[in-house]
Amino acid sequence: MRFYLAPEDQEFKTTKHARFAFATSPFAIIDFLAVAPFFLKAFIPIDLRVLRFLRLLRILKLFRVLVPAIAEFKQLNKNRTFRQKIHALVFPSPYGGAMQKIFEVFIALWVLLSVIAVILESVQSVHYILNLQFVILDAVAVAIFTVEYCMRLYSCVEEPGFKGAVLGRMKQAKSPSTLIDFLAILPFYLEVFLHHLFDLRFLRVFRLARLLKLTRGSDASTVLVKVVVREWPIMSASAFIMLLLVILTASLGYLFEHDVQPDKFENIPTSIYWAVITLASVGYGDISPVTPIGRTLTIVLALLGIGIFAIPAALLASAFSDELVKKRDALKANLFSILKDGHIDENEALIIRAEAKRLHLSTEEINALIDQVIQEHDLEDRAPLPIHKIAETPELAVEHYKMLLSQIRQLGIQTDRIKFDEAAVQGQRLSAAEFDLWRKIQGKAG
Repeated sequence: MRFYLAPEDQEFKTTKHARFAFATSPFAIIDFLAVAPFFLKAFIPIDLRVLRFLRLLRILKLFRVLVPAIAEFKQLNKNRTFRQKIHALVFPSPYGGAMQKIFEVFIALWVLLSVIAVILESVQSVHYILNLQFVILDAVAVAIFTVEYCMRLYSCVEEPGFKGAVLGRMKQAKSPSTLIDFLAILPFYLEVFLHHLFDLRFLRVFRLARLLKLTRGSDASTVLVKVVVREWPIMSASAFIMLLLVILTASLGYLFEHDVQPDKFENIPTSIYWAVITLASVGYGDISPVTPIGRTLTIVLALLGIGIFAIPAALLASAFSDELVKKRDALKANLFSILKDGHIDENEALIIRAEAKRLHLSTEEINALIDQVIQEHDLEDRAPLPIHKIAETPELAVEHYKMLLSQIRQLGIQTDRIKFDEAAVQGQRLSAAEFDLWRKIQGKAG
């Protein structure tokens, strides 16, 4: 496909033989060598196993993305310090460019690889065959995460809220995202340095906490925290009601079923398990009442559980929706300020695209929002200025006076003059001076 589309590429379209120029370019040669061993083996009946090492060249295909990203990163960080460059690489900023996104994807891939390895390691047959590979992969992953952790602590002082060589780094180390980074590597080092004192193999399961590193690039966790904090009073009241209901039901279940099923309803804590499972409408069936009153209690409890357990879910869903509306309103206000000058430049377009991606808005939705902002902007421009603003400019005041005179004349033409005169005189709605001025504007002598 690249060979076929070479005449359309900006790099080769100006050459006389675009496809030949593409075929002799470094990236095209790498692409060819990446697939050549397979086809040579398929069509030439000789032993070409020696060419298999060429398949390793497939990794060079990554340079198609890395080379432009590195060039862009160097240009953006020209004349900047080493620490500032590290900051641009690990923290989102205008200086990161595509290289910062590649770094995030690289860390995310290693998180997924290490977590998949932890999961497969629990399978005895797989662990027996790939034990050494799992150890090497985990060591490499920890080395990468350790370097990332050190890079963040080293460059965090470039962030606005983390100034100070010591206090800034301590503040960064105590932040939730950095604590997650620390927990991602802690089990490995504890097991390496303390294995001769304690059996710390149980800590390996905590390597799954590395999944939390993926929340750094997502806005969902931040929104969830905001929603929970905002709705916590109502959610805590709902949780308190559920707790009372669970304890009361468990106590009644123990009272009614203990004599009949002493092995299943042995005590109230065991009954609490049954009450929670029933309230959650799961009903595993391992514990179930057999007495008529116990079954009646289960029916009531199951029906209550549908409503009680739905309250927190409904609250979170509503709060999430409200938070999304607030963020979209904020984007709308930002668009309004951007469109004040009547056009959108390249930097403003990048801001809009980033916000649209963060809020999961499609191109059609963002275009509709821009059209709505433009219409409201036009309405604002057409809205009359307040009188004190008009009075500040004499020329504008004169034009406004002429417009008012024109409207008074139009009023005189369109209204019934006899009835108007009668209504103005009756009850002295207009003073003599006001009525005389009206007649003069209408072209009648007083």
